[in-house]
Amino acid sequence: MLILVGSPRRNGNSATLAEAVAQGAREAGQTPRIAFIDDYITSFLRDCRKCRKDDGECSIEDRFRELFFEAFLPAEAVVFCTPIYWYGVSAQTKAFFDRTFCYYAASYPNSGEVVTRMQGKRIGLVLASEETYPGASLGIIHQIQEYSRYTNSDFVGVVRGIGNSRGEVTSDPCKPLAEAEALGREILGRKFSDYHIDTPRAGRVWPAGN
Repeated sequence: MLILVGSPRRNGNSATLAEAVAQGAREAGQTPRIAFIDDYITSFLRDCRKCRKDDGECSIEDRFRELFFEAFLPAEAVVFCTPIYWYGVSAQTKAFFDRTFCYYAASYPNSGEVVTRMQGKRIGLVLASEETYPGASLGIIHQIQEYSRYTNSDFVGVVRGIGNSRGEVTSDPCKPLAEAEALGREILGRKFSDYHIDTPRAGRVWPAGN
């Protein structure tokens, strides 16, 4: 499991929720990795047609390639933890998604392998915001939903914690830390369904007696 934190705060609400996800994963016998995106990314995506190296590699000199190839691509499950900034993900989180283009674009020599390895993951989303307004998170949820569909991945859960000052999310009466721990414990096995009109399905969601 990879837990990507899109907040610049190392002890903020997103980080607190990320650690709760990791704790749940450890309880399930996993070895989660927490990575703060801004430790790896120092630049936004540029025009690959102009700045790509002759061997096809990205010319931006930061650690994104390390994060993408050594942590993201091998992960079975990825949880994106981001604060809500202007009703969207943080700039760090958006930059992560944008920078993946450099390696799945056809102009990268090994793009076919990258595309294959980007697919089939279990995806979770953990949000921190100071607003309780339900609509504040809808744009982000939709973005991750469409990313998951685009990559043939399973978007299995969303957790949202309310808080502003550092660590205040622990006071949220809806107990988002417990939800985050549950997401970490269950992400690899949690039931996922995304029905289409022609999807074969039984008359029950859960087995009788549950």
